[in-house]
Amino acid sequence: MAERLNATARDLDADLAWLAVLLQLRLDTYFAETPANPPLPAERPPPGLADSPSSYAEFLRRHGLGAAERLIVLLALAPYLSPQLLDVLWAPNPATQRGYSEFGGIQGAVSGHFLPTGETACFLLAGDALGERLRAIKLLGESPALFGGEVLQPLVAPPGESLLAGRLQPAPGLLALFGLEAPGGDGEALPAQRVDTGLQWNDLVLPPATLAQLEEVRDWLEHGDTLLHTLGMAARLRPGYTCLFHGPPGTGKTLSACLLGKLCQREVHRVDLSMVVSKYIGETEKNLARVFDLAEQRGWILFFDEADALFGKRTRVDSAHDRYANQEVSYLLQRIEDFPGVVILSSNLRGNIDEAFTRRFQSVIAFPMPEAEQRYRLWAESVPALLERDGELDFVRLAEKHEISGGTIVNIIRYAALKSLVRGDRRLAAEDIDDGLRRELHKEGRGF
Repeated sequence: MAERLNATARDLDADLAWLAVLLQLRLDTYFAETPANPPLPAERPPPGLADSPSSYAEFLRRHGLGAAERLIVLLALAPYLSPQLLDVLWAPNPATQRGYSEFGGIQGAVSGHFLPTGETACFLLAGDALGERLRAIKLLGESPALFGGEVLQPLVAPPGESLLAGRLQPAPGLLALFGLEAPGGDGEALPAQRVDTGLQWNDLVLPPATLAQLEEVRDWLEHGDTLLHTLGMAARLRPGYTCLFHGPPGTGKTLSACLLGKLCQREVHRVDLSMVVSKYIGETEKNLARVFDLAEQRGWILFFDEADALFGKRTRVDSAHDRYANQEVSYLLQRIEDFPGVVILSSNLRGNIDEAFTRRFQSVIAFPMPEAEQRYRLWAESVPALLERDGELDFVRLAEKHEISGGTIVNIIRYAALKSLVRGDRRLAAEDIDDGLRRELHKEGRGF
């Protein structure tokens, strides 16, 4: 382990020194009396790491990164590994008394360091040679090796700016090689969290009509691309699929989203609306852009839980705040329409969602409270296999008497199972089930 770590440090030292040489060469020739644009990195090839056993060298080989792509990766890593290396790019332009716009870059909000952008990479690779610049732009916009999800995070343009103004940021997997963690685009966590489940599709307990509609979403995930491009319907259909899950809490909306992703081998990311909606004007659009851009790049399913907070009925324009709130809704509508993947909105009440949204949905799926037969199955299938059911425990009676959701049933079983573990008898007792049921009904303001 220590030998591998030493090899990684040695290789990084060599590559960062190579980056420093190229950076100085570009600046020296750019500001020379007779400006020149040496082809970089072709004029100074990178250190040879073909036989290196380091984790870093293996990472480069696994992703097939060429010299130019390797140079861009080093630019993205520099603020983490050698931030002083980029300080030279803070030089002020005598004509404007500001930084050179061709250098790109933004200032770190906390560290104050130079944080490279796509424009920084273009300058290093091309100087002001237009042909080389066009090649650099193409590389930054189309390289699957760089932006396929494991090397660099996708460039995200700030509002009103070009994509090249987006910050170069390593993906979490690349930073993990060096024991580092990745912040979000501006030092904040990404406002979306991956959700998953250990259950399987046949564990869903839902009405046949709801299951049939979920299967339509599954069919789109599996065959939508063929429908659009092979069958030639892309000109007539939107690129993605949007649906609304509505129903009381605990009826399976989040579980269904997770199982759709699991069945179709797609990650499901739940958007945290409390992190997306910002009190600062313009920040909401920026946060949403980061989420949608990453989701498109990586094929995520986006799940907006309790979507009423941002997707609810639009307000009258009584103030500047209302005007900007409605702009955020309009922006979100446009992003959803342009998004080529699947977006799922979840709400406890369908009526809370603005009609401007529902007209654009491909499906609106109801998750009703389970009927007695479904409640019996939920009771029976939620019991841990290692627990013995009390002989007095009558799930048929419970299912017929109490109209509760699957989520509530799981909470009751959890309560009774914990009581069993405390006693040490591995018995699911009827009195514990009754106590758990009484507690859940009390939370809902109902009598036992």
